[in-house]
Amino acid sequence: MRMVVLGLGYLGATHAACMAELGHEVLGIEVIPEKRAQLAAGEVPFYEPGLPELVKRHIDSGRLKVSGSYAEAADFADVFFIAVGTPQKKGEYSADLQYVDAAIEELVPLLTRDSLILGKSTVPVGTAQRLSERADELAKDIDVEIAWNPEFLREGFAIEDTLHPDRLVLGAFPGGRAEAITRETYAEIIQAGTPFIVTEPPTAEMVKASANAFLATKISFINAIAEVCDAAGADVTAIADAIGYDARIGRKFLNAGLGFGGGCLPKDIRAFMARAGELGAAEALSFLREVDNVNMRRRTHMVELAREVCGGSLLGKRIAILGAAFKPESDDVRDSPALNVAGQIQLQGASVTVYDPKAMDNSRKLFPTLDYAISAVEACEKADAVLVLTEWNEFITIDPFAIGNVVRGKRVIDGRMCLSRERWRNAGWEYRS
Repeated sequence: MRMVVLGLGYLGATHAACMAELGHEVLGIEVIPEKRAQLAAGEVPFYEPGLPELVKRHIDSGRLKVSGSYAEAADFADVFFIAVGTPQKKGEYSADLQYVDAAIEELVPLLTRDSLILGKSTVPVGTAQRLSERADELAKDIDVEIAWNPEFLREGFAIEDTLHPDRLVLGAFPGGRAEAITRETYAEIIQAGTPFIVTEPPTAEMVKASANAFLATKISFINAIAEVCDAAGADVTAIADAIGYDARIGRKFLNAGLGFGGGCLPKDIRAFMARAGELGAAEALSFLREVDNVNMRRRTHMVELAREVCGGSLLGKRIAILGAAFKPESDDVRDSPALNVAGQIQLQGASVTVYDPKAMDNSRKLFPTLDYAISAVEACEKADAVLVLTEWNEFITIDPFAIGNVVRGKRVIDGRMCLSRERWRNAGWEYRS
């Protein structure tokens, strides 16, 4: 098949490359010239394991092409994926849909034959209906069908999650071609046994929002339990292990620590709450406000813990922050708990040095006033405390004796509960988590 992917950010670039891997001819549309030039050269402007090789292979094979022209896109295919960003509006909880709307406004008037537009972006429920009505107004004597095919990608595992997903979801209006075309698009994946769920668009939009809301709730639940464990002297990891054996609960996403961040969970649960309010169902999702509060409270708690181990004040102290990305195997620092903590500690008078294996450039752009090191050892030089805030394997396996030789004070705070407590204490460190 020939298809177009509108927007070549994290989602779009991954989807375009994976569709080429499935044998389709793909044209990716990117309006930012610098990003477009990089991708056209087979380079990826962000970190995702395996993606640069996949993009380069299909740029070279000719299955994947990159352009900035919507007119070229309209001529190229009659199947289009919307993969543009839906950030949180400034000063509000709701999602900013200007890029989704712009894709429809630019593309539809250029179409000359019946077409299918499949949304991948995470949007509030009701978006497909609104866009369908707008497409009908813009279309010139052709049928433009809108359907929604939400993504469920994990950063660091995006290729695997695209080519071998847990499920495929399609929200389609009755009487159209969306199901048949989507089945053809993902034929290889469906034949491999992946569940294919077909429903109406509002349900598909809600599936994505509900999945993220549940994952966020699970993380904040175990962090709330951790707060009680701190007060009671109990072990939250042992609790998570024990309840995780219950098949109804499961162990995944029950790791207590600094909480969630990134470009999806925080904004998506807030947008979900905002949309529920618009629909008159705000009370149904009121618990998500506390989920968000628990998550943000973990960051404040980490700052308080750093101040405590430094004797009650951070003024004049040197703090090493290991980790800047919101999760390992990513260079994404959007709403990063690690950088948020680093910034708060600096505001309390400490000198803060950050090191991350992949997210240094993005961190400097977001927090230019912090100091940055080229290695974990350099970051820890003369530090009064070391905070491990992203669970990169490099930090999990780091030698506490080697780090102990360069610090001023052997104090480590395990913000992700990923270190061996015994190993660090045996090396003479004061260990806190």
